[in-house]
Amino acid sequence: MANRDPNENRRAPANEPDWLTLGQAAKYLGVAQSTIRKWSDQERLKAFYTPGGHRRYRRRDLDTFLERSGRGRTAAQGGPLVLIVDDDERLREYVRVNLEMEGYEVREAGSAEEGLAVLEDASPDLILLDVMMPEVDGWEMLQRVQERHGVGSIPVIMFSGKVDEDSMAEAATRGAQGFIGKPFNPQQLIASTKQLLPV
Repeated sequence: MANRDPNENRRAPANEPDWLTLGQAAKYLGVAQSTIRKWSDQERLKAFYTPGGHRRYRRRDLDTFLERSGRGRTAAQGGPLVLIVDDDERLREYVRVNLEMEGYEVREAGSAEEGLAVLEDASPDLILLDVMMPEVDGWEMLQRVQERHGVGSIPVIMFSGKVDEDSMAEAATRGAQGFIGKPFNPQQLIASTKQLLPV
């Protein structure tokens, strides 16, 4: 019997419809792409590789992972929902990964308008809201959230690159539950999130 190529099981068929790219797999599981990479590197989630070195994921492996691991959509449905609203995509992903590793479900919005649209679809347990955004800023979004849902009905932690006593006082006056300076230690944000919204 001929020896099998040890990499044979790591090669994804080119035209198999049931294969997902890294981005598609991340969307399918409801997590960030960096989280998928980490799970693959830890061999918690089986990845196959194209001749060019790109990761591919088999849909049934993703389903098995969801059932087995308690992560992704299955776990997220039982975890607190946090909405991150910030126009900095890299920062959103960074915060999202940290919170997902703590067991939270996370939704992202790149603007206040997107954040308000998410609120029409789902009511989060906590909003992490950047103050400095183009067009509609965080203060205005906070006001709109309060007008629609009531003051204090959804806890809000504001964050901003501009940190002074006036901003912190304004956040408290306007009904936000916290204010954190940016750039910030993600552990500080996680600690604030866990304090307001335990997993």
